Amino acid sequence: MVVGIVTWELHLAGCRSLKDKRQILKSLKDRLHDRFNVSVAETDHQDLWQRAELSCCVVATDRRQADAVLNSADGLLASHPQARIIDSAKSFV
Repeated sequence: MVVGIVTWELHLAGCRSLKDKRQILKSLKDRLHDRFNVSVAETDHQDLWQRAELSCCVVATDRRQADAVLNSADGLLASHPQARIIDSAKSFV
């Protein structure tokens, strides 16, 4: 069993309030969970309007499968028009 974790630092340019930020992040988290069956949480910068940190976790039978799921999740996030990935880090346990 392998646990894969990816953390993204995001810039949310269109946000004018925390409510705007929550709407975008909820949409992203729901899409990631529904499409890839991963756990996603906002893990930092909760009080900033245009910055967020999302962490995504997947449990898989081997590292290759976990990496494939996290790469697909990264692609979905990269294609989102309102969120720009500033930095990301991936790890496996």
